[in-house]
Amino acid sequence: MKIITSPEDMQKTARALRRAGKRIGLVPTMGFLHEGHMALVKLARRRADVVVLSIFVNPTQFGPNEDFGRYPRDFERDRAMCEAAGVDIIFNPAPDAMYPAGYSVYVEENALSKGLCGASRPGHFRGVLTVVAKLFNLTLPDTAVFGQKDAQQARLIRQMARDLNFPVIIVLAPIIREADGLAKSSRNTYLAPAERREALCLQQALKTARRLYREGERDARRIGAAMQAGIEQMPSARVDYIAIVDADTLQPVQRLDPPALVAIAVYIGKTRLIDNLTLPEDGLSNLPEQGQQ
Repeated sequence: MKIITSPEDMQKTARALRRAGKRIGLVPTMGFLHEGHMALVKLARRRADVVVLSIFVNPTQFGPNEDFGRYPRDFERDRAMCEAAGVDIIFNPAPDAMYPAGYSVYVEENALSKGLCGASRPGHFRGVLTVVAKLFNLTLPDTAVFGQKDAQQARLIRQMARDLNFPVIIVLAPIIREADGLAKSSRNTYLAPAERREALCLQQALKTARRLYREGERDARRIGAAMQAGIEQMPSARVDYIAIVDADTLQPVQRLDPPALVAIAVYIGKTRLIDNLTLPEDGLSNLPEQGQQ
C-alpha cells in the first residue's frame, strides 16, 4: 500500500495509472475509519483495479463553532484498517496543500443544498463540493463511492458530477449500522454511555415512519409529528430537523408519493447525528425491522 501526501504526486500517480489502462476507484473519507468506510472500499474494489482512499479532515466544510479541531483522528489505526481491506493508495494531504495561500475558488450549488443540512450548516456543502471536485481532479477516478447516510451530500455530488461533466460514476452504498441499529459514524465516539443509548431514538423515529407508511399513512405532517414525539421523549435529544422530501429534488412534500426521503438530524447532547430512510424502501437504509437487533 502506498501513502501519498502531495496533491501533485497524487495526480501524477493517477495519470500514470490511467495511461496503463487501470480503473481507479475513489473512497473519500475524513478518516477515523469504521466498518461503514470499509464497506465503501469493498464496493470500490468490485469496480476498480486500484482503490484510492482519501483521508482529509476538510476545514472548509466546518462552520466556525463546529468540531473541526476535535474531530477524531488516528492515522495509524486508519492505515492498518486500509491495509487489511486491500486499499492500494491512501491519499492524506495537509490542509495547506489542498488550500494554499491565496486560495479563492469554490464550488457552489444553488438548489439542492438549501434545505436539510444545508439550512442548518451554512457553507457546509460549498466546502464538501469543493473538496470532492479537487479529489476528482487529483485522483482521476472512474468510480467514486459514497454512503447513503449522507443522503443530501450524495445527491449533491451526483448533481455536481453531471453539471460539471466529471467523467466519474457515483456509486451509493447502504448505511452500515451498529448491532443495535445506530448508523455508524465517527462522531458516535463523542457520545457518553447514556447519550449512546438515547441516540437510538433516531432509528426508532425512522421505524415509526416506516410503520406508518406500511399501514397506509401518506400525510407527511402526521408522520413527521409522530417521529418528533418519539425523539422528544429522550432527555438529551434536540431535533435539528425532521424532513420528508422528494428523493430527487429534495423539496418538501405534503404526501409521500414515492420515492420520498425521510431525513433527520438530532443533537444528542452536543453531538449532531443524522440518519435517513427512503420510502418505498430501496435497501440503502439497512434499517432493522421492529424489535430486530
